[in-house]
Amino acid sequence: MCREEARELFSRKAEIVATGFTLFAVVHESAGVPEFKPFFGDGDIYLDKERKFFGPKERWEGLTAVMSLTVIGNMRRASKKGISGNLRGEGRLLGGVFVIGPGKTGILFEHYENTFGDHANLDKLVETLKGAMPAKVEGVAKVDEVVEEASSEIENLTKQAAAAPAEERM
Repeated sequence: MCREEARELFSRKAEIVATGFTLFAVVHESAGVPEFKPFFGDGDIYLDKERKFFGPKERWEGLTAVMSLTVIGNMRRASKKGISGNLRGEGRLLGGVFVIGPGKTGILFEHYENTFGDHANLDKLVETLKGAMPAKVEGVAKVDEVVEEASSEIENLTKQAAAAPAEERM
């Protein structure tokens, strides 16, 4: 059912990108990625072999959860949309959807999957993005401004070093 959520996220890519954020996926194994990729369009997919992105405390769902009425309903919902899964790989690790802000702003939006097929509220996600466009986040400069400032600083330091007597440069 992560394919269903990937499709839903990617269908809103234009809205997400318009806010200045980038859309990408993080997976914990390569099994199933070729089948997942078409649901995520041209979005980048990163493999986290050590599962560090999945947190210091990974959340696992037991195989018996597949028999719960909630999960069966989620599977039917995905199936009605023409989305099927496979039984390849380790499918018990729960995921989520996160918006990580620029610089040191941290996590702006988070949704931890509670059970298979539990999806993030994408309207709320997009609303969060619109309210926290990178250019609007307080204390964070645009990349162009940072690069320009750093280039100017390097140029000044280079001039100072060239003007200093040889014994001070060592």
